[in-house]
This record gives sequence, C-alpha cells and structure tokens, in this order.
Amino acid sequence: MASLKGFRGLLLVGVTLGLVSGASAPTSAQIYRWTDERGDIRYSQGINSIPPQLRGGAVMMSSPGQPSGSDPAPQASPSPTSTTGTARIPFTPGQPIVVDAKVNGSGTTRLILDTGAQGTVISPTALAALGVSYRDAVRGSIKGVTGDAKVLAVRVDSIEVEGARFGPLMVVSHDVGLGSGRDGLLGRDFLDNFIVTIDSANRIVILSPK
Repeated sequence: MASLKGFRGLLLVGVTLGLVSGASAPTSAQIYRWTDERGDIRYSQGINSIPPQLRGGAVMMSSPGQPSGSDPAPQASPSPTSTTGTARIPFTPGQPIVVDAKVNGSGTTRLILDTGAQGTVISPTALAALGVSYRDAVRGSIKGVTGDAKVLAVRVDSIEVEGARFGPLMVVSHDVGLGSGRDGLLGRDFLDNFIVTIDSANRIVILSPK
C-alpha cells in the first residue's frame, strides 16, 4: 500500500509514553466544553485555547486521574486484544484514504488511513465528543517532522472500520491539524493486526484479520 506518511508535514515517527503516576494534569491537557458566540457547543484542549470572553462558561470535561462528571460509567472490557471482521474501503488514487472509524462501538470519527503513522492519533475535540475518558491516560511525547510535542494517550475498548474491528488499544490525543472533517490518523497499531490488500482495479483497500 502506498503510505500517506508526511501528510500535512506530520509524519509520526515515534511515540514515547510513560505512566501517569498520580501527578495532576497540566492545564493544557484538560478538555473543556464551551459555547461560542453562535451558541454552538465546542470542545477544546486547555483553557487558553478558549476565547478569553467565553472562558467563564467553560466546563472541564476530564483530565488524567480526575474522573469527569460526564464520563460514562466504567464498563468491563476484555483484557486480551481481539481482531474481527473484514473491511472493504473504497479509495481514489492520489487522494488520502479517509474512513469513518467507530470508537467503543458507538460514535464515529473521520480518520486518514496512514501506514506511515506508528500509532493512531485522534484530536482531543473528537475524543471528548465521543465521551472517551482520560481517567487512565498516559503521558508521553510524539515526534514528527515539525518537532516534538507532549501528548496524552487514552485507552479505547475498540476501533472499527467498515466491519474490521480491533481493541483495546491506546490512542494518542493530539490535534494534528488535518483540516475540517478529518479528526486524526488511523495508524499501524490498528492496521498491523490485519492483512492489507490493495485492489487497484476496483479501487478498494481490503483489511482481513491475520
């Protein structure tokens, strides 16, 4: 498969994570829900990302080690990883392959399938909208061609694309700036659990469980 690495200058070449050992999260790691001037609900990472005049109405959603009042009740999930289903994903040659990824069996997010990204990355805004908890988040760093960034990784029970499902796995919470309608990258931590086949004639990428 032709890799999409380097898209918008990102190219994830490594993710280093360390356990959060009871330390409080920095302000920039906290997720806030707020309402803009038009009355639309928005989610942002860090209070400083919210316009000053609107911060008074912002509500903190969650942070590592600090349960959010809006977080769903904990649910039992399998400890061992599981891979199920086969996906048939249409693509247009020369264009990024964008998929609707179902997270934890419910809400969906738009991700670019990227065989050059070692890990899956989803924006904090999308994760907050999906109700993903930061209760057991892991702090670390992510390296790209534009430099290093401090990030958090959160556990999701599963990610499913067109019927191909894998989980649980740790997802990096980071806004990679891919533009409207693209919430992040679906990386090799998901893709390497499948046999990836390119059907160029029919313009379909097939993911089959290994």
